[in-house]
Amino acid sequence: MILTVALNAALDVTYRLDRPVTPHATHRVTDVTHAAGGKALNTARILHTLREPVIATGLLGGHTGERVAALLPAGLRHSFTKVAAESRRAVVVADPDDATGFWEPGPHVTRDEWRRFLDRYTALAKPSRVVVLSGSLPPGLPVDTYATLVHAARRAGAYTILDCDGPSLHAALPERPDLVKPNATELAEAMPHLDTTGTSGTREAAEALRAAGAGAVVASRGPAGLVAVTGDGHWRATPARPETGNPTGAGDASVAGLAHGVAHRLPWPRRLRGAAALSAASVRAPIAGRVDVRDYLRLRSTIHVEEL
Repeated sequence: MILTVALNAALDVTYRLDRPVTPHATHRVTDVTHAAGGKALNTARILHTLREPVIATGLLGGHTGERVAALLPAGLRHSFTKVAAESRRAVVVADPDDATGFWEPGPHVTRDEWRRFLDRYTALAKPSRVVVLSGSLPPGLPVDTYATLVHAARRAGAYTILDCDGPSLHAALPERPDLVKPNATELAEAMPHLDTTGTSGTREAAEALRAAGAGAVVASRGPAGLVAVTGDGHWRATPARPETGNPTGAGDASVAGLAHGVAHRLPWPRRLRGAAALSAASVRAPIAGRVDVRDYLRLRSTIHVEEL
């Protein structure tokens, strides 16, 4: 089983436009959709689409939290801890070529609410083969929150995938997460003294993260694909051509592919091929956290994986 952890789950509101966004202008929305969102729930939904055994946990609060739970796909198992404050919304404005996002901060979490969640999380981690920890932290949780969760998952014998940034990433590295998945921007922010624009710089920054505690690093580089730096070798996975559409959630799709690969003990090249294909397929989907399995299967055969 794969456990995904959404500490700052969101109600995703997507506004679709038929022309590019123009700053300081009025736009007529052609379509509005609502979905259960946040990085971990996007990953859980894609794993569920692949018929992978997955359970989603995290924190939900207020009417927005109830709406998030109600919008999860039928059959997707979940076990959330309720908090008193209102869960956040994430608004995406998607035009034909790109997307612009506006993220609310999320609910304030009390110490009692955190303790109740931690008890539930510890119980859920024990039967899990993989634990995915991703997304921002809501107000009230300390910077070492992910460090605590990585430690608990490791004690339970689970493989941990961490997708976060900033101080919470650095605080978690000493607990030795098995896999860290930054995007290009997050990698540059984590290692500001290195030039991460090219493959060699990406590898150098990834090695620095490994030296700080990460078991492996897979950096997502948008249309340029993925670069993996692991104890078993270094690889690059590149799509045959860039996909246009809504890139929101593409990184979450790649995390789903990596979790799937770990759960099935696939070798690194196959993990990366699946992760890159899911990421590209998600860009083609109009809403974050969605993939058409036919796109995924077609794109998987076009991903070029090379050892570096």
